[in-house]
Amino acid sequence: MEPTYSSNPDENLQAAEYVEKPESQLKVMWETLRLNKAAVAGLFIIGILALIALTVWLSELMGKQILPYDPNYADMTKSFIKPNAQHWFGTDQLGRDMFSRILDGTKISLFVGVTAVAISLTIGVIFGAIAAYRGGKTDTVIMRLMDMMLAIPSILLAIAFMAALGKGLDKAIIAIGLVSIPEYARIVRGSILSVKENDYVHAAKIMGNKTRRIIYKHILPNVISVIVVRATLGISSAVLDTAALGFLGLGVQPPFAEWGDMLGRARGFIFSAPYTLIFPGIAITITVLAFNLLGDGLRDALDPKSRIK
Repeated sequence: MEPTYSSNPDENLQAAEYVEKPESQLKVMWETLRLNKAAVAGLFIIGILALIALTVWLSELMGKQILPYDPNYADMTKSFIKPNAQHWFGTDQLGRDMFSRILDGTKISLFVGVTAVAISLTIGVIFGAIAAYRGGKTDTVIMRLMDMMLAIPSILLAIAFMAALGKGLDKAIIAIGLVSIPEYARIVRGSILSVKENDYVHAAKIMGNKTRRIIYKHILPNVISVIVVRATLGISSAVLDTAALGFLGLGVQPPFAEWGDMLGRARGFIFSAPYTLIFPGIAITITVLAFNLLGDGLRDALDPKSRIK
């Protein structure tokens, strides 16, 4: 119903109260995400994992032990104890508590996943933005380089980087971050190509804005939704790559707990002590699934066609 106005300012003020204000886009996106039960479940699981990782990390900084057992303490007299009331997930071949090690491994997997994605996202956005905005030879050189990296399976490329860099957590982060750069570069390039010919970009050029300002102030904010969704899904891929490198003995080195390394060292006991593989495998599966569910939910929430009305 349209409000009626008069010459009386007080009456106009009252009429203005009946005018419906446009609903916040952020609120609409949150409502869409909230109604997606799978995405909410993924967000809930990620919140629990993040809380565990943060709590374990802070306890280590303060020199306190909040885990049931020291995850790195070996006691051969307690090796291969089956799950019971004292050791919920049993013990491994060195007598270390599996439950404590899986909780401790949460901080490593999340740290590697988030940090690696941050590296690949930053470099990929820069390369993709430059290639799309500059075009010509610059675009050709950058994208052919990205194509060459994409032609090699990511895990093989990560292994090659690890062979050159060496073993260790920091090397694994760099390797996983580097192999994911082409994906973000191509996504950003394609998104920018679809918006850079819009009128507001031409207006920014006419006003004399520098290229860097046009890209980061006028173009990237309009393609950020695609980047956020891909980054969320990218964390799950990074967690898997971390586990794969750990399984091969190239990632996090003993005695630190990492799910892939735990799987790799327990593969010889698949029949005698299957729980040593089952629980780390479940941890990897749940973490990857949670980020995938959240990524799918964010994709729907950030897509205007999929939002609630």
